[in-house]
Amino acid sequence: MSGSAQGLIDRFGRRHNYLRISLTDRCNLRCTYCMPANGIDWTPQEQLLTTPEILRLAQLFVSLEIDKIRLTGGEPLMNRDIKIIVEHLARLPGLRTLALTTNALKLGGMAQELRQNGLSSVTISLDSLKEDVFAAMTRRRRLADVMRGIEAAIAAGFDPVKINIVVMNNVNDGEILDFVEWGKDKPVDLRFIEYMPFPDTQWKKAGLLPYAEMRSRIDARYPLEAAPGSASDVGKSYRVGGHRAMVSFISSMTESFCGSCNRLRLTADGNIKACLFHPAEKSLRDVMRAGGSDGDLKQVIFDALQGKPEAHAQMDELLAIGNRTMIAIGG
Repeated sequence: MSGSAQGLIDRFGRRHNYLRISLTDRCNLRCTYCMPANGIDWTPQEQLLTTPEILRLAQLFVSLEIDKIRLTGGEPLMNRDIKIIVEHLARLPGLRTLALTTNALKLGGMAQELRQNGLSSVTISLDSLKEDVFAAMTRRRRLADVMRGIEAAIAAGFDPVKINIVVMNNVNDGEILDFVEWGKDKPVDLRFIEYMPFPDTQWKKAGLLPYAEMRSRIDARYPLEAAPGSASDVGKSYRVGGHRAMVSFISSMTESFCGSCNRLRLTADGNIKACLFHPAEKSLRDVMRAGGSDGDLKQVIFDALQGKPEAHAQMDELLAIGNRTMIAIGG
């Protein structure tokens, strides 16, 4: 493959139009499913992409028919230039969606300005409605700050506000119905996510609650009606009778969506990663800092894309393949 006229198409015919950019590996929470108990060694600042480098790469990807960018981390709102980055990216011709995934601790004072600067969608991580469970899962007592961030996002006009809920068996699975009731009158999309294995997070298969079980529990109380979506959607979406909220399920482990994957990832230290669960990465940062042209960068992107596997490894094999931790990859 060569040349942007063909777009970003891998060897299995999947067209890629969605880029997730990690703005930092720093975070102000310590979620058990994302970060090792002992933390990680933060990437030295000089090894992280600078704001001009982020903007250059984003513009290059958009020229290759990327039309959706999601800013992630770590916690992306910890990047001091977040407002500038949003403002510049929102102006890129051809970019249709600029989204953000955040834990919302800092969102309360920023949501309105980010919206005004061109942010079009926000996803907020909220794994429990109970203070003690939230504290156990995030290792911080900051539930009230997250709730303020959600309220600020709704007030700023984001609709829907997507709520990511990582469901862990015997930890927060008893709150599934509580979340549905909590969202009844809110403009939210409740996204229940299967617990995924990453290195050094003490992942156990017993902690996984399959999507089918989550759906069954909700459907028994609140009848679900399938909502239309596109082939590349990662969430299986449903409407709930009498509720404003939507309910979605992300079944990465039990019913993967590899066959329609349209995503690429750019890590905070400048590596392109074609598959979340595959360890292969190629550095775009090093090419830029060595004086590489846009053509050189495109070739690295194309090479990385052609190395993307048809599907990720089986669930029981994922911890043995030498991948990075979730926080180091970017959400």
